[in-house]
Amino acid sequence: MNTLETIHDVPVLIASAEGGPIAAEADALDLIGDASYQGAQWVVIPAERFDEAFFRLRTRVAGDIIQKFAQYRMGLVVLGDISRHTEGGTALRDFVRECNRGRHAWFLADAGELRERLKG
Repeated sequence: MNTLETIHDVPVLIASAEGGPIAAEADALDLIGDASYQGAQWVVIPAERFDEAFFRLRTRVAGDIIQKFAQYRMGLVVLGDISRHTEGGTALRDFVRECNRGRHAWFLADAGELRERLKG
């Protein structure tokens, strides 16, 4: 069950750790729709919910999903430890670093880091 929280006056939809994998744009659209309906500006998804293909950039799954969130002007946070994916090469590590510099998609380790980023 997804829950709506307000963090530093920012409405955030927290996706449940349970549920089907986020593997395609259609899965992203379901979350975007839920978030929009509830008035959220950001969607936080536990990293373990993402299909393995999301972390392999050559599949374009991550790019497609992040692009869908950007099109709907909805922020995306991938929350949790993704080090096992970033240790394998530099491409994903560079992608994460670039996302974290922006304002549309972030890869964050924990809820404390999320609170800090949403401070303003």
